[in-house]
Amino acid sequence: MANRFPNILQNSLARVHPNASISCFTTVSCARLSTTLKRVPRRLVFGIGVSFWAQFMSMAGNSGSNSIIASARTKGSVDQILQNVEWPEQFPFKDEDFQRFDESSDLVFYESPRFVTHIDDPAIAALTKYYKEAFPPSNTPGVALLDMCSSWVSHFPAGYKQERIAGMGLNDAELKANKVLTEYVVQDLNTNPKLPFEDNSFDVITNVVSVDYLNKPIEVFKEMRRVLKPGGKAIMSFSNRCFWTKAISIWTSTGDADHVMIVGAYFHYAGGFEPPQAVDISPNPGRSDPMYIVHSTKLATA
Repeated sequence: MANRFPNILQNSLARVHPNASISCFTTVSCARLSTTLKRVPRRLVFGIGVSFWAQFMSMAGNSGSNSIIASARTKGSVDQILQNVEWPEQFPFKDEDFQRFDESSDLVFYESPRFVTHIDDPAIAALTKYYKEAFPPSNTPGVALLDMCSSWVSHFPAGYKQERIAGMGLNDAELKANKVLTEYVVQDLNTNPKLPFEDNSFDVITNVVSVDYLNKPIEVFKEMRRVLKPGGKAIMSFSNRCFWTKAISIWTSTGDADHVMIVGAYFHYAGGFEPPQAVDISPNPGRSDPMYIVHSTKLATA
């Protein structure tokens, strides 16, 4: 049976209310964020608001909820979210869904280097293990990788090397310190989503806990498709942590299962990709940071 996009997101509607807390956080606790948000105009944070939910509820009709997403934390349920989705004909999101609480320059926000990791050690280990299984073997002739939204560490397997591993990010010092990269570019994708690479350049594109900051995701995903080689793979990984003032409103006002569907929608509406798939690689559900993968492969004819 196909998964209906509206029904999947409908399960999060109860969580979106004026006193809802944000699931993404850095060093600020969810309780503190909830208290802060009570003093903030709702639309500034929950830009998803009425327009998004009204559209999807009308699409969903009376077909009922989808039991697959009874809980985003249930091991295995996330893996099924993107199976046989009935996508709406038109891109379902509004401009306001990609607004952020802090619309100041991202280059200024990341001006000072942050030599920290944004997920805990078990989540990092789980991601590195996934990469070890998904990546082409180290030192494979002709293989090239692109790590988008990169920083001082890419979480690649220890000793992993290719002739070309490019990085893109917002801080020169962080990128310079990343030993796995053979080249890097400092660029704000939210002001310039055009990737500075030739068509069909990369075998793999990675993005670690940063897809939630993209305010022009379709443009970026179309560019990913362009620079991937036919049959190349794009791997988007994310958790429930972020700089919440910089994450887009549709992300901060929805939960983990919805995030899987949102990223899957980016692949679908960018076109030229195989149906996206989701994997829950959370190492210790409830005890360490959750970790999710949404990945897809560029069509050979794209």
